[in-house]
Amino acid sequence: MKILKMLGFVLLALMPALASAQRAAAKIEAAIPAIDRIFADFQRESHAPGLVYGIVADGRLVHVNAFGVQDFRARRPVNADSLFRIASMSKAFTALAILKLRDEGKISLDALAETYVPELRGWRYPTADSPRIRVRDLLNHTPGLVTDDPWGDRQQVIGEAEFTRMLKEGVPFTRTPGTAFEYSNFGYALLGRIVTNVSGMPYDQYIMKTIQRPLGMASTGYEVRDWPIERRAIGYRWENERHSEEPTMRHGVFGAMGGVQTSANDYSKWIAYLLSAWPPRDAPEAGPVRRATVREMAQGSNFPRLRQRVGTTPATQAIAYGMGLIAAQDPDLGNTLSHGGGYPGYGSHMMLMTDHNVGIFVFTNRTYNGGSGAAWDAAVALHKAGALKARIIPVSPSLAAAYTAAGEIYRAGNVISVGRLMLAMNFLMDRSAENWARELQRLRGAVGDCRTDAPVTATGALSGTFEWQCERGRLRGEVLLAPTRPAGIQALRLNVAQP
Repeated sequence: MKILKMLGFVLLALMPALASAQRAAAKIEAAIPAIDRIFADFQRESHAPGLVYGIVADGRLVHVNAFGVQDFRARRPVNADSLFRIASMSKAFTALAILKLRDEGKISLDALAETYVPELRGWRYPTADSPRIRVRDLLNHTPGLVTDDPWGDRQQVIGEAEFTRMLKEGVPFTRTPGTAFEYSNFGYALLGRIVTNVSGMPYDQYIMKTIQRPLGMASTGYEVRDWPIERRAIGYRWENERHSEEPTMRHGVFGAMGGVQTSANDYSKWIAYLLSAWPPRDAPEAGPVRRATVREMAQGSNFPRLRQRVGTTPATQAIAYGMGLIAAQDPDLGNTLSHGGGYPGYGSHMMLMTDHNVGIFVFTNRTYNGGSGAAWDAAVALHKAGALKARIIPVSPSLAAAYTAAGEIYRAGNVISVGRLMLAMNFLMDRSAENWARELQRLRGAVGDCRTDAPVTATGALSGTFEWQCERGRLRGEVLLAPTRPAGIQALRLNVAQP
């Protein structure tokens, strides 16, 4: 009986979350027709032979749709199992492999890259005071190497011996390492060499064995000819008002920067896995790499910048390149992680909205036809449909106690009523009890008595905001606790929202 009672409490606690998830799913479903049109129009207007896109929410592929054909010879229609190369979206696999090896104690991100690739020791740096390249610099695209799109795309096929020769000869720098962000495919090929040298396995085999296969991505890999032609989307170029087939490149050293081939059904598992790292929690680890390590991929370099969101509804974002993912703060979508892919014969884009546990991805089989604008327009469509619900931060016991004290302070008209133990040592130093009494009297004169039983919205375990309905308007407030045990109130801010 006791166990049944406990189960009842658990179910009651889960009901609001389940109801919220159901409402979000219904709103995603309602937005699908408009999103289908976005991608159908993009496929047609961009002359992509074929396109597939997917939406992942709450750990599963909730919608997938495909348009056009895999190839012009057999005219096989694109479907969720069609195989596309995803180009630079492959970099996230490389970055996570490096972090996994770091977790195992085999790599240090702040070690010099030449520690793991000895051929770099003879490189000539641009200035006498140049720092030598670290592993972290390669992950963040700050090693001082020149942007190498589209040159890097055509290096896909080179083998280990040729790459070793290039490394021994050294490459020219475009700037001093560690001074600016500059996108480098060569740098990620170097990371692939580090994975090979440190793991003792060929790069592609290591990624498939330790990351992709454990996630159930059985149709994902690097050597495209390992899969039958009937499943492969053939890559095409659109030029001179017609399509022409691009050569199929075999796997080589530069596969670490752009060589993955996958399907929508497989890739959705990768998106779901990345999203599962948010929010931080006590639950057991379930993936091939720790959740905290996945979240580390969002940590950008020290060179943030502003950009306009792509698509038809531009907005200013603050962005930084993390580790195989671009981190951006979007005014509508919150924290986002994204990356595009451009490659001879293929284009792709992916984005994660980590505040909402929703991801979107798109693949096409036309050269450099990524679909980023369509993907972000789809995300905005979900936002406008009310399908993106931010996670609620739970109210900690300390915050709940402090919020209760804030209500007591307002009702009593003084701060001493809650006892000095509830106040951090700075509280009465920043404003005396007498001045607090005058301020509370002023607020009461403006809005009168207030209902102080409204819920507090946690912005962290030690901070929260609230709004009280009052006789003659509203009060908005914020309570901030100190980093002490017990956590006393270090600041209480009350402002008239509507006189």
